Amino acid sequence: MVERSPQADRPADSLQLLRDEFRQHLESFYACLKLAPPYHTVERAVAHLTAQLKSLEPAERDRIAGDPGLRWAEYRRAFVESGLNLRHRGIIAGLIRSSLFTDLPQEYMHFLDTFPHSP
Repeated sequence: MVERSPQADRPADSLQLLRDEFRQHLESFYACLKLAPPYHTVERAVAHLTAQLKSLEPAERDRIAGDPGLRWAEYRRAFVESGLNLRHRGIIAGLIRSSLFTDLPQEYMHFLDTFPHSP
């Protein structure tokens, strides 16, 4: 029987957990808006998040993974730095102005508030 260390059970210092969750949130965000996600830019956003997190110490990544506020700050930063807030901006700005979406989960406001709100 092979004995596993406690670190072996941690998903790559939380990196994979955060990446997977971010990707899932992006897919859900665009699904809620009934828009096809801009796939290349989504991949760029995941790459930005990965680079951001890899530059941190494992303990800091674990702290981010355990704190929703810090996690969403990193997700929002990767969203903006990748240019996702520039894709579909006219459509999304129109949705914001018209308030056509009322069932958008509150946490997605972290993404939504990066889009222009005025015509």
